[in-house]
Amino acid sequence: MGYLHITIIDRLKIEAYLEAGFNLSYIATKLGFHHSSISREIKRCPNKYSAEEAQRQYEELSRLKGRKTACTSQMKKDIERHLKASWSPEQIHGRYQYENKPIVSFKTIYNWIYNGQLEVSVETLRRRGKTREPHETRGKFIIGKPISKRPKEVKSRQNFGHWELDTMVSSRGKSKGCLATFVERKTRFYLAFKIPDQSARSMFSAIETLQKIFPKNFLKTFTSDRGKEFACYPQVEALGIDFYFADAYSSWQRGSNENSNGLLREYFPKRTNLTDITDESLVNALLAINHRPRKCLGYKTAFEALMDEF
Repeated sequence: MGYLHITIIDRLKIEAYLEAGFNLSYIATKLGFHHSSISREIKRCPNKYSAEEAQRQYEELSRLKGRKTACTSQMKKDIERHLKASWSPEQIHGRYQYENKPIVSFKTIYNWIYNGQLEVSVETLRRRGKTREPHETRGKFIIGKPISKRPKEVKSRQNFGHWELDTMVSSRGKSKGCLATFVERKTRFYLAFKIPDQSARSMFSAIETLQKIFPKNFLKTFTSDRGKEFACYPQVEALGIDFYFADAYSSWQRGSNENSNGLLREYFPKRTNLTDITDESLVNALLAINHRPRKCLGYKTAFEALMDEF
């Protein structure tokens, strides 16, 4: 026995029966359909059933049936490759749209992951949890200018040359080795340098390395937390770079750096002894991060955004 489709005549009768106050079972019996079919039909119109609206929806769905999907085996392979490179489904979808390439929706990519249709595990998706800000244990010093004194143009991210600074430490008890990290606020371009310890001297050495890479006008302001490694700020300001300190326990004021450090932690988890990582592995991780499309950049990469400034 073939499946009986509800016609426009049936829909007009359903509308009339509903207006007359008859229940779902009565309508199903009168029209010769299973009550579940009538239930689904009525749900086409959440507020009040309309035969005209229900027919329009039916015809639209019928038109879409059998439409060839944009997905190909190559597209699936590309999606898997990007996921394994720590791109999110939304970044993949947005980047393909930016390049005018055919792509399925990011929700479809999520569904494929959860349904096992892609050769990647759910663990490839980046976790987005929040943790409580730890108490400062690195010692105290008299800070310089607070973030409230920082020019408003820095917050707007409209101008290039404003950087956020931080350090990434090795697992507790493993070594003093750490990374000095820098992210430019407008482009989200991210750099990290290995330093032997979390001292002000080591941090200033990393800042001098950054200064050798970029022209002077590319380093306008620095913003950091209140860690003791940033006690070198008078030396930095002597270089012509304004230095500002975020409020205590306000990591959101340095959100770009916190997010970028989280990306780097995907390559070097917290248990890693950062003294032992190779320069090559660090460079490869930074290349991957800076070549990841960013929603906040219209799905350009940080590297592409940086090149736009030259």
